Amino acid sequence: MNAVVVEFASADPFRAAEERARSQGLPYRGALTPPEAYAVWKSGSDVTLVDIRTTAELELVGRIPKAINVEWKLFPDWELNPQFVTSIQRKFAPESVLLLICRSGIRSDEAARKLAQAGFENVYQVLEGFEGELDKEGRRRVNGWREHNLPWTQG
Repeated sequence: MNAVVVEFASADPFRAAEERARSQGLPYRGALTPPEAYAVWKSGSDVTLVDIRTTAELELVGRIPKAINVEWKLFPDWELNPQFVTSIQRKFAPESVLLLICRSGIRSDEAARKLAQAGFENVYQVLEGFEGELDKEGRRRVNGWREHNLPWTQG
C-alpha cells in the first residue's frame, strides 16, 4: 500500500475551511480540500465523512472505505432524496462534524446548505468532490479525491 501524502495550506484545516466559507458567503461551517478533509477525518477526532453520491456511482466509479453513504439524489432519475435530511438526523446529532462529498462538489454544496437550514452546526463541504472537475477532453481527472491519491476502492 502506498503512503498517502496530505498537503494543505494551513496548519489548521478547519480554520482554513471556515475562512473559505466566510469569504464565499457560504451558509454552512466550511469548505475543505480533499487532502484537508482526509487529514481531519483520519485525525482521530469525531468527524464523519458522508458520501452523498448515489449507490450506482459508488458501485460504478468507486467508494471511499469507511465513509457513510446517504444519497442526496436518487438514481436513475436524479430526483432529490426526500429522506436525506431525516436520514442524517436519525444518524447524527446537530452538533456532529460532517464532511460531505459528492462527485464534483456541486451536490455537496446543495446538501450542506440544506443541513445547515435543518440546524446542523458543523457541516463542511469537500471541494472538488470524489472525481473532480472535467478536463478539456471531458474527463474527470483534474482534481478531486481520487486525483489527490487519497484512499478509495473500485466499486
